Amino acid sequence: MTVLTRDIEEAARLLRAGQLVAFPTETVYGLGGDATDDHAVAGIFEAKGRPHFNPLICHYPDAEAAFAHVLADDRARALAAQFWPGPLTMVLRRHPKCPVALLAGAGLDTLAVRVPAHPVAQALLRAVGRPVAAPSANRSGRISPTSAAHVMAELSGRIAAVLEGGDCEVGVESSVLDLSSGGAVLLRHGGVTREAIEAVIGRVGTALPITAAPAPTLRSPGLLLSHYAPGLPVRLNATDVSPDEALLAFGSPLPGARLTWNLSEGQDLRQAAARLFAGLRWLDEEGTRLGCVRIAVQPLPEAGLGAAINDRLTRAAAPRE
Repeated sequence: MTVLTRDIEEAARLLRAGQLVAFPTETVYGLGGDATDDHAVAGIFEAKGRPHFNPLICHYPDAEAAFAHVLADDRARALAAQFWPGPLTMVLRRHPKCPVALLAGAGLDTLAVRVPAHPVAQALLRAVGRPVAAPSANRSGRISPTSAAHVMAELSGRIAAVLEGGDCEVGVESSVLDLSSGGAVLLRHGGVTREAIEAVIGRVGTALPITAAPAPTLRSPGLLLSHYAPGLPVRLNATDVSPDEALLAFGSPLPGARLTWNLSEGQDLRQAAARLFAGLRWLDEEGTRLGCVRIAVQPLPEAGLGAAINDRLTRAAAPRE
């Protein structure tokens, strides 16, 4: 049963314990989980029924906390001074020592960061003391919630609590600006206009919608741009494995692999989701070092989070350009 509460300390305690808590921002209500906890982040995707592991926005109480986890240039700092706290999300390169779970960034080398202006969100983030990953607090594909009642209607029974904070003032999601590759590209229009951004940093490009099959991973919430794929080729639905292969296992591992990463011995899809990106990176790095020729992947079910895991693996196995 989901609890409706006004107790910020209790909500913070739940988040630190790996539970999911919806909370208000000035834009919409966010579905929050500890961004440093793989299992909590996987739970966000599970609760939303999110079909892909797209990057999540990580929320911080101030710019100093956010910029400790990403590589901020002068443009990012100028925008933060002008618009934070507020409805602007910036996509920046991850700091090498960034503690945020790889799953929160969909395995990419970038992170979407924001400092919300809502006083309840501010108090919660300071009480938690950790970054909070939070997409909109609704089922995937549904209308974004701007009140606690909307969240309860969508997610009651799927999350631990909803932190009541009244109706959201802005009512549309944050603008998402990609500053990770030298240029400045507006990935999603939102609470801060392009004109306001350009008044601070100059010309900003606009990303065009991309359709592809299979779709590449979102660089951030807002647009499909690029994805992390291992250097080693990926072989899906493996029913056997050779001594020159690395194995991404699920359940009882196939015998004979040079090295193995098990997503979940107990076939728990939430655990598998939490361990997916770390496993791919480890098998790629260690497998390359040990002379493996590819990564073999045992079959996973399509049910629940299995669909999202298989979607990501299908893209990792796609032909390289």
